[in-house]
Amino acid sequence: MLYIVSTPIGNLKDITLRAIETLKEVDLIAAEDTRHTRILTKHYGIDTPLTSYFEHNKFKKADYLVGKLKEGLDVALVTDAGTPGISDPGYRLIQLARQQGVEITVVPGACALVAALCLSGLPSDSFIFTGFLPVKSGARKRKLETFKDEKRTIIFYESPHRIIKTLKDIEEVLDNPQVVCAREITKKFEEVKRGHAADLVLQFEEKKPKGEFVVLLNLG
Repeated sequence: MLYIVSTPIGNLKDITLRAIETLKEVDLIAAEDTRHTRILTKHYGIDTPLTSYFEHNKFKKADYLVGKLKEGLDVALVTDAGTPGISDPGYRLIQLARQQGVEITVVPGACALVAALCLSGLPSDSFIFTGFLPVKSGARKRKLETFKDEKRTIIFYESPHRIIKTLKDIEEVLDNPQVVCAREITKKFEEVKRGHAADLVLQFEEKKPKGEFVVLLNLG
């Protein structure tokens, strides 16, 4: 069985009893960053072996893991934070396992985009999630152009190193809309900032941001 196991996005207490039980009982845990996951497993006394599964080894390692699954081993797939398969390489292993007839189940839990949407106060009855925007400004602006007529709440992830550039592009392409930027969700310094894109640029230029961001806007 392949178990898709959600893990905390910040606060280690945000893990389900079933997730802890599953991680203890499987034969192997496939983790995006074994060093990061080891903090969680050590905290909960989980001594299951870890193996790395990340963006740059996802094809070769997916074959290896499916081989182990077909041998009869139980494998848990985890990401650094949140739900595997959401904007991370987990989808490749899940896809291959399905193609190979491996039994799969999910152990649901924390997900940053859902948590941020709840915190944002934006309409949540209909929304789109678009992962990370392109790194280069030209491609990013072209992506933002496709949102001009979007009425649903738009959600994407962004790094602290690119948040200012992205907000400037949002200001230019989408006519300086209201934006919500959430970071450090569930952690001690959780922060949700709301304002026009240009105003948020000024705030972040004054105090350089840290932590991964979830960015949300609604143009409807």
